Amino acid sequence: MLVLRLNKAGMPQEWIDVEQAAKLYSQDKVLFELGSDAITLRGGWNHEGLQSQLTLSSIIACDGKVTDLSGKVALTNRYLFRRDSYLCLYCGNKFTPKQLTRDHIIPRSRGGKDTWTNVASACQRCNHAKADKTPEEANMPLLAVPFRPNVYERFYLMNRRILADQMAFLEGHFSHKRNWTCQD
Repeated sequence: MLVLRLNKAGMPQEWIDVEQAAKLYSQDKVLFELGSDAITLRGGWNHEGLQSQLTLSSIIACDGKVTDLSGKVALTNRYLFRRDSYLCLYCGNKFTPKQLTRDHIIPRSRGGKDTWTNVASACQRCNHAKADKTPEEANMPLLAVPFRPNVYERFYLMNRRILADQMAFLEGHFSHKRNWTCQD
């Protein structure tokens, strides 16, 4: 289980492992908890025969520096393919990540940038057929409009094993009409 760490303003900061979360709890840096999922860690036994335990929430807000991550969503193939639901945005078929490529909608050879709004997942066949043309020139319309993920969508893209309460928190901040709850 990964814990979603928020800053004191409630903005996602990072995914942390259970050990890191336990350290934040023990240092009294957890300001508040969200969500319904939790894990209980059990420790040693004291002289009265009682076992120590620490219950960790799946979403915690911690004291510390507030970092604005809103514009920092790395464009990687892993995130791109997940954003596009592992579909070729030209033929609409689903592929494994190894079968997908990054296609530049406006080709780089024609000044197209390597940005979220100018790239789409494409199977090798469609990417080869499109070549250095625009979708209109190749008569290959896109099935979806490419978009730059917001900070909450970024945290969805980063973690493949999101708990239900973490997903509910994140998807409450997704861009309109984005539905990733039934993927993977």
